[in-house]
Amino acid sequence: MKRKSSDRKNKQATFNKLSLFHGNRYKFKRRCPLSVKGAPIVDYKNINLLKKYMSENGKMLPSRITNVSQKKQRQLSLSIKRARNLALL
Repeated sequence: MKRKSSDRKNKQATFNKLSLFHGNRYKFKRRCPLSVKGAPIVDYKNINLLKKYMSENGKMLPSRITNVSQKKQRQLSLSIKRARNLALL
């Protein structure tokens, strides 16, 4: 028996739908919570803000989890380190 070309296309289309490497169609860009209008200022004295971006063990959360921009992530890390040094955290 010969296979029709449409059978091959259907199998290939099904494979593409189920592929793990297939990109997500519904991507949306999240905004940095510290860069929007009215956002709190990143400062070592703002303990409540710094605690939001730290884990229970006292480690800084990465920007891929918190969706913080690279610039604000650097400011956060510097502020957290300063607050630790002054024993505020």
